[in-house]
Amino acid sequence: MKFLFIGDIVGSPGRDTVKNVLPQLKLENKIDVVIANAENAAGGNGLTERVANELFDNGVDFITLGNHAWDKKDILDFIDKEERIIRPANYPPGTPGKGYRVFTKNGIKLSIVNLQGRIYMQPLECPFRAMDNILLQIADQTKIVIVDIHAEATSEKMAMGYYLDGRVSAVLGTHTHIQTADDKILPKGTGYITDVGMTGPYESILGVKKENIIARFLTQIPNRFEVATGMSQLNAVFIDIDIDTGRTIKIERLQKYCD
Repeated sequence: MKFLFIGDIVGSPGRDTVKNVLPQLKLENKIDVVIANAENAAGGNGLTERVANELFDNGVDFITLGNHAWDKKDILDFIDKEERIIRPANYPPGTPGKGYRVFTKNGIKLSIVNLQGRIYMQPLECPFRAMDNILLQIADQTKIVIVDIHAEATSEKMAMGYYLDGRVSAVLGTHTHIQTADDKILPKGTGYITDVGMTGPYESILGVKKENIIARFLTQIPNRFEVATGMSQLNAVFIDIDIDTGRTIKIERLQKYCD
């Protein structure tokens, strides 16, 4: 079963890139399932129902989130009813939405899990123990498990990869918006990359206008972050998974650019 996981989509430039690039990618690579992290897809932070539906209409099957999940408050009105959106599972009990889902696609069951790291981020519940509990609940449902670990520290993501090696199909890092060159299959068959990267403005700092970020560093005064314009990039990984074992057969990072 062939998956495409798209790195953090930033604003309308990221969404337009998905719209323009994804159909051909799916056709050329015979992709079965498309997953995208879209926590910054609405105006550079957060997600709205309109933006989520736009991504679904343009070929994204499932959406994962992260620490900006709640930046657009209207997500609280639809996240419980939209099963294709998964927020970090280690938020406290009672948080809207679900941290994992089990789906059927092309007659095959698969699970998508979203976790959030804790180093330099919000002090959420332990993502490692949260994942242990999830695996207990889905053990008899599917062998195909894709994990989005939305975290700042490379060490925390790598620790999660090795902790889950052989227990899930893939551990894919998001959040830093910088694609790492360490896509690999871990010793027990789990596909891994520290960060998938970003889909959005290429001439930017993490998708934001360069001037905004530089001014923040120079003055230490908060200012408005605006999504950059110009040429865009799509960062993603292809993953080919054995449906009988749930192990990754191949993982390959992708960088694509468009005007």
